[in-house]
Amino acid sequence: MTTEPTTHDDTRDARQTQQFETEAARQLRADGGRPATDADSGVAAERVVTDGGDASLPPVVVKVGGARAVDPAGAVADVAALVDQGRNVVVVHGGSTAVDDTLEELGEEPTYVETPGGVVGRFTDERTMEVFSMVMPGKLNTDLTVTLRNADVDALGLSGVDGGLLTGPRKSAVRVIEDGKKKIKRGDHSGKITDVNGALLETLLADGYTPVVTVPMLADDGVAVNADADRAAAAVAGALGAELVVLTDVAGVYADPDDASTLIESVSTPDEFDNLKNAAEGFMTKKVMAAKEALDGGAVKVVVADANADDPILSALDGDGTHIDASAVADPEGGSDADSDADGDDNDADETEVAQ
Repeated sequence: MTTEPTTHDDTRDARQTQQFETEAARQLRADGGRPATDADSGVAAERVVTDGGDASLPPVVVKVGGARAVDPAGAVADVAALVDQGRNVVVVHGGSTAVDDTLEELGEEPTYVETPGGVVGRFTDERTMEVFSMVMPGKLNTDLTVTLRNADVDALGLSGVDGGLLTGPRKSAVRVIEDGKKKIKRGDHSGKITDVNGALLETLLADGYTPVVTVPMLADDGVAVNADADRAAAAVAGALGAELVVLTDVAGVYADPDDASTLIESVSTPDEFDNLKNAAEGFMTKKVMAAKEALDGGAVKVVVADANADDPILSALDGDGTHIDASAVADPEGGSDADSDADGDDNDADETEVAQ
């Protein structure tokens, strides 16, 4: 089950709310590990940088939310500015609000569940998946691609199914809390992204395109399933060794979710990251989870910032928002706890895999 906020996505946030790796390492590994190392030297291999942009800077992956409170106009202008400067950019978008609106227009109620870990997300049954496929890659991705092209960006829309861009195991069951009790809820159409076709994205970037990516993903059983857009952006950022900017409707992560003056500006140590996780509530919990996955996967930095600020992406890259460095999730033992959300007793049920 996957979780990306819906209408309540970033709105709830407001309340609680460089190393480069080799061609062979472009695929995001299932273990979420850091960039591959040279077998002989043990040194992180140099990541291939595309010819389409400024080779001195990593790509920028921008996650644009789908909540009503998020205005994408500023992000579109900033993407155009970055591309004009020669920077490689990949846009990943959500859109659960539109999915919920469509379901309600059809006389159906969206279903949201809470996992034992406190993550709230969508339960995607078969009918919801049909609507999801119509709305996300059909309408929203097309609309955003058109908007970017009208801003002189050579945007190219993709779903996670296209070219096997986003793939991984399907999770047909999820652990949830119902009436105060832990239960296994089956029939979910969502999955966990473990592999990214980074070579496809790098080819497009090298040819001057700006990929506009959305879910669904392609599950290992050959079925298109829902996936969380924040975590999709994290997977893409990790595969490209990018800077990830996650845009929401608040200025970043707050130490006190109800007090904007308590913005956590910088996170660079594991202790500071623990404090960040403890401060995050509701849907912001998922964004912090995605930040860790991005950094574990090879991203350079993650910034959680306000989509409605002036020049939201440029200002985020320049210091606004909550900046999370790769050193914040470094394991002194050299390992990775990226899979700490493993399935446990039931291999078909994952309490973290709720989606947008």
